[in-house]
Amino acid sequence: MELYNLKHPDQTVSFSQAVRQGLGRDRGLFFPSSLPKLDNVDELLAMPFVDRSVAILNAWLGDELGEETVASLVRDAFTFDAPLAQVCDRQYCLELFHGPTLAFKDFGARFLARVLSHLAGEESLTILTATSGDTGAAVADAFYGLDNIKVVILYPEGRISSLQEKMFCTLGGNIQTLSVAGSFDDCQSLVKLAFEDEPLKQAIGLNSANSINIARLLAQICYYFEAVAQLPEERRHQAVISVPSGNFGNLTAGLLAKAMGLPVKRFIAATNSNDTVPRYLSNGQWEVRPTVATRSNAMDVSAPNNWPRVEALCQAKGWSLAQLEGVAVSEAECETQLTALHKGGYLSEPHAAVASRALSLSLNPEECGIFLGTAHPAKFKESVDELLGLDLPLPEALAQAAVKPLLSEFLANSFEELRAKLL
Repeated sequence: MELYNLKHPDQTVSFSQAVRQGLGRDRGLFFPSSLPKLDNVDELLAMPFVDRSVAILNAWLGDELGEETVASLVRDAFTFDAPLAQVCDRQYCLELFHGPTLAFKDFGARFLARVLSHLAGEESLTILTATSGDTGAAVADAFYGLDNIKVVILYPEGRISSLQEKMFCTLGGNIQTLSVAGSFDDCQSLVKLAFEDEPLKQAIGLNSANSINIARLLAQICYYFEAVAQLPEERRHQAVISVPSGNFGNLTAGLLAKAMGLPVKRFIAATNSNDTVPRYLSNGQWEVRPTVATRSNAMDVSAPNNWPRVEALCQAKGWSLAQLEGVAVSEAECETQLTALHKGGYLSEPHAAVASRALSLSLNPEECGIFLGTAHPAKFKESVDELLGLDLPLPEALAQAAVKPLLSEFLANSFEELRAKLL
């Protein structure tokens, strides 16, 4: 598999190099030089999830890693389901929160951890990543206890839920967590600065587990096929998928699935009040405004890092950006939708409620809508309990983490301080 740097197309790398480097020159994202097309999609949709995922990822990686290796990595990573729950007549929720940290990030993080461990061998690595909520827990769980791999996670102080924080800031061992004075965008900027520091990269074997890492994106393609596979056959070609969007890695993976041949009519990029992309799709002006804190905090991103990949993919496929709908959902709309879902018999959380509301605003009569359930409702217990008048019981993984002491250290929004800690 060959990839190129979107900022410097002359820089080309293999998948293994892209996974190890994370970013190219000048913070450039790596993007596939060619996109595999599947000619047996109907057969694939009839297969079990893991077997289908092996076939999908072998289309990308089989030539480089070997088909048996890819199969082993996938089977070891994908040990949980992604059920499609019917919410009402024309809306389904793809539940991506049945993994060990109860969030969709488990799919990409577990696959990436196994790929990196396979590639690194006995070499020591440092994984540096920023999280707006769920990435931290998924990455920490995926890499916890792995030999020769240290993980450093940055997150915005006071801007993630207390249970999200407990899920990855109580492990210790090879997991170090830093609470940063600033927003997720500030955390992400610090990560990017670290990757531009060549002496630092060499000294600690720096790598990333954010959605900037191509291994995570490829893994996420698989559950889009699983969503469509669970739809009644007569509804598949009218499927509209609404993606709760923050850093836009999830939407990128969905578009890659469509590029491979998955029958999806269209995608909706659903955001909260941090609506850079919906405004851009509406008026053509890329205007980044200060990040606003919302209940759907994992989407509190004003400068989505994966957006250049979306544009590169549309250009490669000859798709107009006008085919991608951006819908911004206010806090009041999010709260109203969460309540409506519960009254209809489905318990959800703010991120999925944003995506469901976007579907409600956009879906045509003949279409069938799928929204992504990216986290277990209990991970946002405070908001869900407050809005719905509940006292949600905690799943075992959350209950165990909730009583552990936080092990995080405070970090000023300073690259010099981060560099010193990393060294």
